[in-house]
Formats: sequence, structure tokens, C-alpha cells
Amino acid sequence: MTDTGKRRILVTSALPYINGVKHLGNLAGSMLPADVYARFQRLRGHDVLYICATDEHGTPAELAAQAAGVSVRAYCDEQHEIQKKAGEGFALSYDHFGRSSGEENARLTQHFAHVLEANGLIEERAMKQVYSIDDGRFLPDRYVEGTCPHCEFEKARGDQCDNCGRLLDPVDLIDPYSAVSGSKNVEVRETRHLFLRQSQMQDTIRAWVEASEDWPQLARSIALKWLDEGLRDRAITRDLSWGVPVTSPDGSPREGFENKVFYVWFDAPVEYIGATEEWSKKIGKPDEWRKWWRTDEGADDVEYIQFMGKDNVAFHTVSFPVTIIGSKEPWKLVDQLKAFNWVTWYGGKFSTSNKRGVFMDQALDLLPADYWRWYLIANAPEGSDAAFTWEGFQASINSDLANVLGNFVNRITKYCASKFDGKVPDAGQPDDAEAWIITELETRLPQLVQHYENMDFRKVAAETRAIWAAGNEYLTKAEPWVKYKSSVDDAAVGVRTGLNLAALFGIVAQPIIPEAAKMILDAIGIPEKNRTMNAEGLGDVAGLIDALPHGHAISPPDVLFRKIEDDQVAEWSEAFGGEG
Repeated sequence: MTDTGKRRILVTSALPYINGVKHLGNLAGSMLPADVYARFQRLRGHDVLYICATDEHGTPAELAAQAAGVSVRAYCDEQHEIQKKAGEGFALSYDHFGRSSGEENARLTQHFAHVLEANGLIEERAMKQVYSIDDGRFLPDRYVEGTCPHCEFEKARGDQCDNCGRLLDPVDLIDPYSAVSGSKNVEVRETRHLFLRQSQMQDTIRAWVEASEDWPQLARSIALKWLDEGLRDRAITRDLSWGVPVTSPDGSPREGFENKVFYVWFDAPVEYIGATEEWSKKIGKPDEWRKWWRTDEGADDVEYIQFMGKDNVAFHTVSFPVTIIGSKEPWKLVDQLKAFNWVTWYGGKFSTSNKRGVFMDQALDLLPADYWRWYLIANAPEGSDAAFTWEGFQASINSDLANVLGNFVNRITKYCASKFDGKVPDAGQPDDAEAWIITELETRLPQLVQHYENMDFRKVAAETRAIWAAGNEYLTKAEPWVKYKSSVDDAAVGVRTGLNLAALFGIVAQPIIPEAAKMILDAIGIPEKNRTMNAEGLGDVAGLIDALPHGHAISPPDVLFRKIEDDQVAEWSEAFGGEG
């Protein structure tokens, strides 16, 4: 288990959209695994920057603000604070949680548009668009609803049909009407928009994707599917008032585009850079962001890893790279793209718009964050969609956290308090049980590190649990409570090793269940500087199981995890749906 030295690792998770608190599926598919990975790499001693932000532009924000009867800015201000609070409640360790409506993102988005146009990758084109006569405006895609031309679903949106999943153009809808006013007094008129000429970058993007051989299969296959179908030029402006204004290179409004803004999917990924600049200013080093994003200013040694759900992959493997590569400027490109499938909710997707499933704020009202963090990582939707069920959640928490980890820690610390005055005993000599656990950990700890490096989160959780389970098996072999009756010294060895194992279990638990891990490490009195998972710290297993100073005082923690009872499952099933 050797490291090659201190690494610089940039982590971003897909920006949660501003309209409402995110559900557990959103959390499991981007923000949580990004946090677990960032925490692990920090514990390894690396320089990690974890950036996220709210994605605040686009039609849904305008419609939600309109429904709430407030300005879009006021709506986004409120929702950003709510989402920030939810992230804090789940102990998401962002270095910065920014906002795509900030001036940094606007300036960068406009910059990219100008250089792309100078490079021949953006051009003005005339296009047909639905115009609402009663509203006196062109309607962007989500402002138009109607009947799907493919499946005849009557509430299809202008960009996509929620029933059959087909991507749509608003002008193709049957009996279209304005989602703003409900008016059917609409007609198709010609207007002008800016188009990103993605087709011109087809070969360049394919070569880049094919060179990314170590991407996880899900991300790679989605990117190649889009490339196989052929990249299409895409309109990157919309007829909205809320968003990044379309400007000329001199900063003045672009003629003919005074009432248009950039499409949210053009500016949202740029916010990864914009939010890093926000962070840079926040820490009082306004140019620090450049060392993470400009390869001519130090970012050439940065490892950049993105986390997202599978629906975001195309934009991150095609559209955003067209922007970055097409600029011909020295920007940092992603090195690893970890994509996730869906977490499903009793036969369907979790859904913000349809209020299906459990949402982050609701989850925290039921149980502490660690319960949810553990279950969602242990059942990460990696190889396929992962079904959330109350029964599966209950079984996982009761077995993994309450029985395997919690029971071990509470049992060994309470026994030490009652039989050894709450101090690490120094008597006795190791025997076969200690030799067994050393061998077990010498295999399992390197495997755990490798699973983290591979971003295989289910395997991470399974290996973490296996390490905890090995501790329980050790106590079965060592039998300190049995040996105490005939030899206190022999019992002392089992208690001492058990306490050191409890400390180790707390250390390896930190990335996934940080609050419970802190309770364990505080109770055993582990100094902050010793709570690492670096190569040196995990390398000497024999030293790890006898690391606590003999005579060191410990105190049993409160109950770490309470079992979920059947009546709770019944109550939650009634409240949130699903069969308990």
C-alpha cells in the first residue's frame, strides 16, 4: 500500500437544480458519492477541492417563481439556502457550494461564447418557434405543452415527453398551448438563435472519449452512443429574461438578442469553473481557481473527477467538452467521469416534479444522516438501477450498522469500562486470534483502498462491513469475557485488541458515516492527527491493533445506531407510499 505522493484532486458533482429540495435519488447519484470519495482522498493526505452549486437558470425556475408569486431572483435566493442547509444536514463536505446565477459564471459563459464564435463553432440561425399571441412572447421549449406526436400523451412538454421518453421539438406538439397562461392562441413564427456547431467537433470529441479508456463503462457507453448517432448542432439561446445575457465581445447586449439568454445547459457546466472562482475569492486568494482549471497555470497536474446521474452524461461528455476543447484555450478536462443509474421507488423513478419518494429534508426528519448515507452507498446504483424499499433499508441499517458496527463498539468499550476501569489494559501476550485478525486486515485494508480508488462504492461499503465483521469474529475467537474468569491477563489482550479494532473501524467508517465515526473516535480518544487513512497509517497492521497507549482512558459512546422497528416502517410506508 504505497502512495506516489500528494495528489491534487478536483471533485465536482452534478449541479442540483434549484426547483425544490432534492430527493434521495439525486443524493445517491452524484452529491453523496462525490462527498465519500472526497473525504477518503483527504484522509489519504491529498489536496482535494470539492465544488458544487445550485443550477439556477432555465424555464423551470421561472415557472416555479411565477407559481410562488415571487421574483425569480427571490425564489432562487430562498431555494439556494434550503438546498445548502440540506447538504449541511447530510454532512456533504463541499469546499464551496456556489450559484450559477453569480457574476463569475455569467462572465465565463459569455467569454466561452465569444471565443467559440471566433473559432467558427457558434453561428446565428433562423428557426421556427412557438409564439404565444396572448402572452406576447416566443415560448422556450418547456413553456409549451401539448399532445405527444409519438404516443399521444396529452401533457407532453416541449422538450420531452414524460410518458414515452422521446425528445421533442415544441413545434411538433399536437394542439400546443402556453404553459405560462394556458392560452391556445399560439402560432409558429421564425426567430433567430445562436447554435453551437457540435457537428464540427464530432471527430475531435470521439477521439477524446475513445482515449478515456479508464472511464467507468456506463459513462463511456452513453458518450459513444451519442457519437454513433452523430453530434447535432444545438441552439444555445432561449427566449427568457432569467439567465446569462447574450453579449457582444465588447460587453454590450448583442443586437437582436436583447430578450434572450443562454440556454441553461450551456452555462450550467461552466459554473464548475465559476464556483471555483467564487471559492477562490471567499478564501481571499482571487486567482487560486486558475491553478485548478488552467493547465498553463498549474492545473496540468490536477486529477479532475466528475460525479453524476446517467441523464447528465451526454452533456458532460459531449456538449461541455465541445465548449472546453472548442475554445482552444488551456482548460482542464475531466479525467474520470463516474456515472450512476437511477434509484427507483416502488416501480418508478424518484421524481422531484411528481413528488415521488423521500426528499433530503424529510429523510433527516426521520433519522440522522448516517443511516441514509450508509444505505445509499451500500446500494449505490452502479451496475444497474437500485430499488429503494423500506424493508431493504431497515434490514441494512439493523444488520450493518446496529449489529455489526454498533454492537461491537458498545460491547468492547462497556466491557473495558466495567472490568478494566475504562483504561487500555497492558497485560497479556498475543496468540492465534491476534495473528488471525492481522492476516485478515492485511488482505482487506488494501482491497478497501483499491475499491475507493476505483470508485466502486458498493464494494467500498461491502469491504468496510467485512472489516467490521472480522472484528466480531475476532472477539468470538479471543473470548475475553470467558477468559476473564480464569486469566485476567489473557482477557486483557482481547480487550486491548478489541479497543484498537474499534478505533480502526471508526477510522475506515469516516468517509461514509462521518458523524458516527467521530463519536467512536472521540470516545476512544483518538487525536485528530491520527484519524487518517494514508498509506503509513494503514500499512502496519500489527502496529494498528496495538496502537493505543496502554493505560489510555476511553469512555463508552452513547448507542451509535438504534434499530429500525417494524412499526416505524409501517408508519413511513403510510406517510410516503411504498409497501412496508
